[in-house]
Amino acid sequence: MFQAMAGSQRADDSPRAGDDQRAHDGPRARDSQRAQDGPRAEDGQHPPGSRAAQGAGPSPGTRGQTTREVLALRNLVAVYRHLSGLAVQNADIAAVTQLIAEQTHATVAIVSPTMDILAAAAPGETTDRAAQYVRDLVIHPRLGDVLGAASRARRALRLPDVGTAASVIVAPVLVGDDVPAYLLTLDTGSDGTGEDTSLLLTEHAATICGVILGRERVVAAAASRIRDDLVEGLLSGRGRDLAETGRWARHLGYDPGHDHHVLSIALDAAQAAPKASLALTRRAAASAESFLTTRAPDAIISVRDTEVAVVLPANGPGGSRARKLGALCVSRLGELFPEVAATVGIGGPCRGPEQIRLAYAQARRTVETVRRMGRAGRVVAFGDLGIHRLLLQVPDLAELRGFADEVLGKLSAAGSDQAPVYLATLACYFRENASPQRASQVLHVHPNTVTYRIRRVEEITGLDLSSYRDRLMAQVALEILDAVGEVP
Repeated sequence: MFQAMAGSQRADDSPRAGDDQRAHDGPRARDSQRAQDGPRAEDGQHPPGSRAAQGAGPSPGTRGQTTREVLALRNLVAVYRHLSGLAVQNADIAAVTQLIAEQTHATVAIVSPTMDILAAAAPGETTDRAAQYVRDLVIHPRLGDVLGAASRARRALRLPDVGTAASVIVAPVLVGDDVPAYLLTLDTGSDGTGEDTSLLLTEHAATICGVILGRERVVAAAASRIRDDLVEGLLSGRGRDLAETGRWARHLGYDPGHDHHVLSIALDAAQAAPKASLALTRRAAASAESFLTTRAPDAIISVRDTEVAVVLPANGPGGSRARKLGALCVSRLGELFPEVAATVGIGGPCRGPEQIRLAYAQARRTVETVRRMGRAGRVVAFGDLGIHRLLLQVPDLAELRGFADEVLGKLSAAGSDQAPVYLATLACYFRENASPQRASQVLHVHPNTVTYRIRRVEEITGLDLSSYRDRLMAQVALEILDAVGEVP
């Protein structure tokens, strides 16, 4: 019975005891319990380990993708800072290509608008091998269209379908309004870099290259002005004394221990509009400077408006190197600018720096003489002019023609159609030292024929070619005819 009463008492006391206990514990106990139980279901919240919570949060794959994107973004920012540092540190474009290649594990190249490779880099490869890889992969006619499109768009473009697994990005390198080069990135995607990231990185690298090339242009322009001033001082003889002239020459790399020749390359455009002619000849002068710099890197070259002056070491006998270089330049300019006539005058040999002024004056005088002779577009040395350089100092060419007409004009006045034959025979006769035998061999006629023609010249003109005075007059008249290019 006591047991039954005890059980009954426990049953009666249990709910009440629980309520009393909860009331005694107060809010802290309830808060502790809720903390253990987690958010209540009726609040729409679930414990972290519940299936409902797992369905609502990000999956492990999504979190991994986000992490990779954050890392890629951080790497991109780091490379941006490094690239900007290169621009501040006066680095060259080769350093930019090397950095991008190392950071992206891609092959990177900078090419000119004519698709010449200016710099190239690839992970673990030499510069030459990287350049060859770029040349084999993307240097083809289609690339020219892509370069043009990138230049017009002023932004990076992706090159589609190059026949390889690599992704090729082309970004124009801008220097002001000019596009002197393009940055190519050939990315196989082995490092997992996203396409957008590669595009942004290539575009920023191209911007840094533009800064570097722009700075190089400014420095080159300043150096060119200083160099031109020094060359101008040597050509015009502006040095106060021999010591100053010698310092200028040494600064330009002039070696007074060897002979040099000075070339004057004068350009004339056959156009009516003066402004168009000037612009055309200046472009031709710039092309001539580039050509000569490539063919004669040891020469001192200066562009003077529509003329190019060259101080060239004489490596061959008799100015042969100067003649050959002048002929190559005339030929090249004829291909690029057919409407421009390039006349090359070559001064006599010079050795001391103070002699450069005289050699240049001779080259200029040769050009002017050749122009007056109506023979523009040729390569002529000062020594080739002979008596012409004296005869053509006469201001009025009519006076020269008048003298020649007085001496030999009667050959034409006689009405004989043999006048050109007589003149050619007379000139050959003088060149062969008045020997009919040697003249006949040159003219491929019998010696008696030469003798007959010379006698007819004396009869028609009244000259006595056995007289020194008459021979001299006849020779000068022939030289005048050769100079002015007219037969009386």
